[in-house]
Formats: sequence, structure tokens, C-alpha cells
Amino acid sequence: MSERAGDAATQAGDAEQARRREVLDRIARGLVYSESEAAFQAPQRRTDLVFEYNHTPPSHEAERRALLEAIFGSVGARTVLTPPFHAGFGSNTHLGDDFFGNANLSFVDDVEIRIGDGVMIAPNVTLTTTGHPVHPARRVDFARFSEPITIEDRVWIGSNAVVLPGVRIGYGSVIGAGSVVSRDVPPMVVAVGVPCRVVREITEADRATRAGG
Repeated sequence: MSERAGDAATQAGDAEQARRREVLDRIARGLVYSESEAAFQAPQRRTDLVFEYNHTPPSHEAERRALLEAIFGSVGARTVLTPPFHAGFGSNTHLGDDFFGNANLSFVDDVEIRIGDGVMIAPNVTLTTTGHPVHPARRVDFARFSEPITIEDRVWIGSNAVVLPGVRIGYGSVIGAGSVVSRDVPPMVVAVGVPCRVVREITEADRATRAGG
């Protein structure tokens, strides 16, 4: 390679790195970006490993644990994740200790999902960090925006709930089945509905009852 060609290649590489940094900055700020712009993130996707996990026999506990550690950004101790589950990346999701996720849990983790210790998630729940612009002209090339989700320790999320981009669910709270969580939920409350709203606090009296509603 000639010196001139080498310089051109270096400049092209620098330009590509600058473009990637600009896209990552937009993603971090919750601004709109397109599928083509974010294509360089494809190697971070763990979809083949997710497929493998979903087809691994329950009795192969060591193999399933190794797959979880390869799929997720971090995995705590005593993790239970009932297949099938789905993840856009996997590598952007972090699971705490004593996590229980039931069947058909979907992680739309274009950016980080952080789940604390002792969290329980019922079947058919979606955690999505990503949404799309309302105007169709802005959805060309699957244009989208992404904001991280945080689920603090000891949260319980009921069946068929959807947690939307940017939401934080506080310590110990319960999200009722079928809820759509579009805003932050404070610690130690029961919240239900579409949109999800706080209906009451969790108190010492709940130690003697079964119901959460």
C-alpha cells in the first residue's frame, strides 16, 4: 500500500470512528437514530445464543448458566429465566441476584436494562428501552429513540405488563398484570393500569395478607 493510500485509509477510519461516536452520543441523549446508523452495534447482539438457550433442556443446568453469562452484560447468582425469552441484544441487560423471569419475557435492550436483586417478573412481560417517532416520515429506516430502564431490588411485575423507555421502578413495588408503565414508579407502592398509576402504598399490614391490590 502506498503512503497516500495508507493516509486515505487512516482518514476514512477516523471519519468512521467519529461517525460512530456521534451516533452513540445521540443514542445516549435519547435522540432519534436509524437502523443503518446503528448497524455497527450488530456484533453486540447475542441472538444466536438466545436461540440456543431457548432450545437447551432444563436438565442441562450448567450449560444454561454458561449461556446466560455469555448472553447478558452481567448475571447475578441463583438466576432463573424460563424459556423462551427474547432479547434484542442481551449484552445491554444486567440481572441481579435471585432474579426470576417467567416465560416469554422480552428485553428490547437497545440501551441498558438494569434489574436489581430479588426481582420477579411474570409471563409475557415486555421491557422496552426503545420507541419510535409518531410522524411516519420520521420512522424511515426503522428510526427510533432509546432510554434506559431501571428496576430496583425486590420489584414484582405482573403478567402481560409493558415497561416503556426511560422508566425506573422503585424498591419493592408491585406492578399489576396488564399494566403499561410509562413513567417512574416510586418505591414500596402498588401500581396498576393503562397508563400505570399508583393505587396505594405497601405497608406493614401487607405482611399478613395475600393480595397485592
